[in-house]
Amino acid sequence: MATGEGHSELPSDRTWQRPTAFGSHRMKWAVYVGATLFVLWSLVSLLSGVTLERVSIGMNNGVLLLEAMVPPNTASENVDRVVGYMGETIAMAFVATFTGVLISLPIAFGAAENIAPRPIYYLNRGIISITRAIDELIIAIIAVKAVGVGPLAGIIAISYLTIGFFSKLFAEDIEDIDMGAKEAIDAAGASRFQTLVYAVVPQVAPRFIGLTVYRWDINIRSSTIIGIVGAGGIGTLLLRSFERYEYDFAALILLSIIAVVLAGELFSAYVRRRVQ
Repeated sequence: MATGEGHSELPSDRTWQRPTAFGSHRMKWAVYVGATLFVLWSLVSLLSGVTLERVSIGMNNGVLLLEAMVPPNTASENVDRVVGYMGETIAMAFVATFTGVLISLPIAFGAAENIAPRPIYYLNRGIISITRAIDELIIAIIAVKAVGVGPLAGIIAISYLTIGFFSKLFAEDIEDIDMGAKEAIDAAGASRFQTLVYAVVPQVAPRFIGLTVYRWDINIRSSTIIGIVGAGGIGTLLLRSFERYEYDFAALILLSIIAVVLAGELFSAYVRRRVQ
């Protein structure tokens, strides 16, 4: 029965079904069942050697460790050492963030599909994938072997990790810009560089600031960890305190790390709110 010119009613036996990304509902449930079985198999494999006795011993050791860490050792010489190494940690984060972001900028623009030629796009996307493929501790170990123990190795490792993170997110922000402004400036006869400066940069500048501050916040946390493998910073002091069984001194170091990370998080949140 016609309801209007060129239109007809849908057959009454047709019902709406929610679309699925799996192609069919059978495939969807097969994936769900397979994923559930894999998780169960992983749990059984990993926890096969865990016993109640082992858990009990671990809990007792944890309690003894906490008792040895309380109260923290706040002797003046310990506080001075923590302040010195924490200053080194913060300096590493600043230098690594500046270096990594500086290297990331051309890579991000080259990895933006809407403004980069295809060969340049694939080259820079490959660079981003490579820099994101290896964990920061592995890079820190390689850097320590290459340049020796100290903050230089930490700066290299954190800068390397910054490139993959920052380039990927900033390239995606560039791809989301309003192309109308770019097309208008192109039509006015502007060069490629002028188009970037006057059409692309103003649209992504706030996001650039927010990403830089966010990455700096992450780098402060990273710089407290990579010192464990000899890449400088407060992590080196933390590792030494545990090796010498100075657990009360380790508690002071952990508290200082928490305080600095919280301060960095508050500063990062403030700057992002101001930018937005």
